[in-house]
Amino acid sequence: MAIPLLATMLVAAAGVGYGLGRGTWTIPSSITEHVPASLAGWLPAPGSLPTGAGTPVALKDYAFELTDARAKQGEAVLAVRLVHKPTGKPTPDAVVFAHRLDMAPAGMPTMTTELEPQPATEPGLYRFKTNLTMAGEWQLSLAAKVQGQTGTVQARLALKAVP
Repeated sequence: MAIPLLATMLVAAAGVGYGLGRGTWTIPSSITEHVPASLAGWLPAPGSLPTGAGTPVALKDYAFELTDARAKQGEAVLAVRLVHKPTGKPTPDAVVFAHRLDMAPAGMPTMTTELEPQPATEPGLYRFKTNLTMAGEWQLSLAAKVQGQTGTVQARLALKAVP
């Protein structure tokens, strides 16, 4: 009966004091040092559980790229390619669910303009119709879900509108 009680106390101490309910799955050495060898097998190996921090490794393999970093002021269609970096191939069928175009690089983050998604002309190409109301530096911010991956690919791309 002492072993199940000890195991319950360890789990409770780890969960309450060290944030297991908040997604932090590390068991501090101060607890593992006091676990009898007969029970040590039920504890996960250090670093084997996710910490909840950072971007999944697979998502770091993806990047948005502007097809042209310059656009004519006024009505324009911006095109970005989502690329799988290790292969260099475009990534089709991603779901771009957030997009914003503003003049943050020019010190005017509240100067925004509408972006209207357009049909793709080739796999992995994502297009947006917009009106670049001013010449200058613009920032295109995107967020997308890649099929078969967990997490979100995010990018902030610099664009220059020319008269």
